Amino acid sequence: MSVTLDFLIDQLVAARRERRTVDATPFEPVIRNADDAYVVQAALANEFDWFGEGVPGHWKSGGPSRTATLGHSALPPAGVWRSPATLGDWPFALGGIEAEVALRVGVDVDADRAADLDVDSASGLIDAMTVSIELVDSRWTQGFKAPSLLRLADLQLHAALVLGDWVPYVRRDWSAQRCRVTLGNRGTSEFTGSHALGDPAWVLPEWLRHATADGRVVPAGTVVTTGTWCGLLIAQPGDLVSVEFDGIGQASVQV
Repeated sequence: MSVTLDFLIDQLVAARRERRTVDATPFEPVIRNADDAYVVQAALANEFDWFGEGVPGHWKSGGPSRTATLGHSALPPAGVWRSPATLGDWPFALGGIEAEVALRVGVDVDADRAADLDVDSASGLIDAMTVSIELVDSRWTQGFKAPSLLRLADLQLHAALVLGDWVPYVRRDWSAQRCRVTLGNRGTSEFTGSHALGDPAWVLPEWLRHATADGRVVPAGTVVTTGTWCGLLIAQPGDLVSVEFDGIGQASVQV
């Protein structure tokens, strides 16, 4: 059978439905660039009717550095939960945990408005922020080590998102921001100024241009989670995962 983009989509759809993984190796040549990965994302959203006739209300955006190309993924609404949350039987085989800050857009943003945004002007469009916990999993057998474009096609390995209480957004000295993550009874890890981009708002201009590129309007109230402060930690079944950011709040999920 020819290994095509359509076949890749079919395999990812089946993997999600059947809660199994797919070997990434045959598909590495199929995803040639980020545009191909976004075609796969859109096909998954259409197949599962994640957004119906509406637009995504939650996104993830981020990257390993300011010089890297950022990745963006619209998130299925069924996997977005308020803290405190309980995983239950939600698929979560690999146990990946990322402590993040999510931002909420306070105004409608269209492509014209997004076109000229920089970090400062984009920050002015944000009305609130909260602690978020992203659960990270993979539909690829190679897990977290799958090729980067295949990870992007798989919604950047997104599994679910837990959001804390919203507080007003205030730009701050992110280099001094402290974050604490507790995984079950295995102690607490502390991180200071550890966001890969230095400022969660760094993602906003590129994300908003991506999200409005097809003519959609990003409506007020849309949420984007902005990348990990703790790297990738691994939770064990039964762990209570707690994340706290000084001056912002906390969130938790029972896995």
